[in-house]
Amino acid sequence: MQIESSFSGRKWQSVACDEEQARALVHAHQLPAVMARFLVSRGVAIEEAQDYLHPTLKKLLPDPFVLKDMETAVTRVVAAIEAGEKIAVFGDYDVDGSCSAALFSDFLEQVYEKPRLYVPDRMTEGYGPNAAALLGLQAEGISLVVTVDCGAGAIDALTKAHEAGLDVVILDHHAAENLPPAVAHVNPNAGGDASGLTYVCAAGITFLFLVALNRALRQKGWYVSRSEPKLLDAIDLVGLATVCDVVPLLGVNRAFVRAGLAKLGSLERPGVAALAKIGGATAPFTPYHLGFVFGPRINAGGRVGRCGLGVDLLTARDPASAEDFAQALDTHNRERQALEKLILDEAITMAASESEQPFILVSGEGWHPGVVGIVAGRLKDRFKKPAFVAGFDGVASEGGLLGRGSARSVTGVNVGAMIRAAREAGVIETGGGHAMAAGFGLYPEQVEPFRDFLLEAFEEGGVPEPEPLQIDLVIAPAGATEGLVRDLALAGPYGASNPEPMLVVAEAMVSYADIVGQGHVRLRLSGSDGARLDAIAFRAADTPLGQALLKARGTKIHAAGRLKTDSWNGAVRVQLQLEDASPAGV
Repeated sequence: MQIESSFSGRKWQSVACDEEQARALVHAHQLPAVMARFLVSRGVAIEEAQDYLHPTLKKLLPDPFVLKDMETAVTRVVAAIEAGEKIAVFGDYDVDGSCSAALFSDFLEQVYEKPRLYVPDRMTEGYGPNAAALLGLQAEGISLVVTVDCGAGAIDALTKAHEAGLDVVILDHHAAENLPPAVAHVNPNAGGDASGLTYVCAAGITFLFLVALNRALRQKGWYVSRSEPKLLDAIDLVGLATVCDVVPLLGVNRAFVRAGLAKLGSLERPGVAALAKIGGATAPFTPYHLGFVFGPRINAGGRVGRCGLGVDLLTARDPASAEDFAQALDTHNRERQALEKLILDEAITMAASESEQPFILVSGEGWHPGVVGIVAGRLKDRFKKPAFVAGFDGVASEGGLLGRGSARSVTGVNVGAMIRAAREAGVIETGGGHAMAAGFGLYPEQVEPFRDFLLEAFEEGGVPEPEPLQIDLVIAPAGATEGLVRDLALAGPYGASNPEPMLVVAEAMVSYADIVGQGHVRLRLSGSDGARLDAIAFRAADTPLGQALLKARGTKIHAAGRLKTDSWNGAVRVQLQLEDASPAGV
């Protein structure tokens, strides 16, 4: 299906499918035809289909030692354990950082002793290692610090730690060009690494490190008089981080998530059980629960509360403590939601005046730095272009009022590279990150120079055409069945680089359309055979899409979205979560 301009002004493009390959896949693996066509359109070859549909760690887990510096890192930690040294784990306050720190802490507590856990305060310390914190740990008697989900770019802090004689091992996944001094850099995105694991999050790298460390300790005879940990008991944390850090669900990541979901569903970890209870989630869990129920609450401590709450929750041993931590995180999450709404409303108004720019750059006094990343993501989704959002919250630094910002991008624009270039040019104070998400720090007087820098960068690099909406399948309302949802679920888990199937319900009559809840548009679609399908467009009421849908009552449309199932009064119903729509016949 080809649409030149939808209600949202987007192009639609059907994903190509080789029908001959699809038939061969049906024959080879006894798959439903719709499933085979979908897999072929995603580039899954016949010989890859089994591992794709049934990803296992036994088959897909790489040898940890393919990572550069893995052996050096393991050797140093083994030496610390054997010599009785005090070890600290320096983490990050997001889900990936919390899961990574919890993984390492739990393992060391089982085989040696509980390490000193340190998570920096977002407001006063910012992201990653800082010299004061590292030297403070050394003053406590710590001789080895292991950084997880951070450290790759902390050149100044780690240089001072190195000069003071403090050993640091870095387990990270953030891109870095100039590496700080450290005993070892275990990072697939650092220079010189040829592992090919660039898509793995920090918790995945930490898990691989623990596999290697466990193997080394076993070879040393460490478990002759001690119980050996069951590493797979911690796979829930790896799956949780993999989804919440929005890394590509390819290769071993698919196995991490598939195994992690199963483990999470057992509710064996008190923190997970407490989160599920307070979030009203019941097993079996899906990536949705991880990304929208568990993740936001774990992140909330780092955004508006105490930054170590997430790792405290995940390492809690008794249900009572876990419930206290979960309650605190849920409270912070509600605070975060209220802050987000206030800032987002203001940011949308400001962004609307920047319609001629190929990007959005907005800032405001009093904007909490803990929610600017979420606001940037909302703006990016709404305006379909990269968004840079900075908040000046009244916390002064040596140079004045330093604002903290976040950027979120669209396909084809590397905001991480842009921000690093701006930092190196002295246009902003700090910054770094990935192609699709990055962070930065700047002073109020640097906002307009930063805008000029971005304009020049976009002019030099060109402004990419908005990516067409990729359509995987076209069905009639009668085809939107529970069976189709079940078949398509076989190709999960879905997420980054493996998005949920985008379906078009074609030639559907809009028999009902109205606003419900917090600005959502609910529809009822009907087919020529009388089949009905409910649909909803979230937060769309005041968008061009929502306004067009409300005016479409009594007309036929092509509705693009993702099919979901839920239970209502004991019955399973199918609903289309609308992404876009177009008048039928266009």
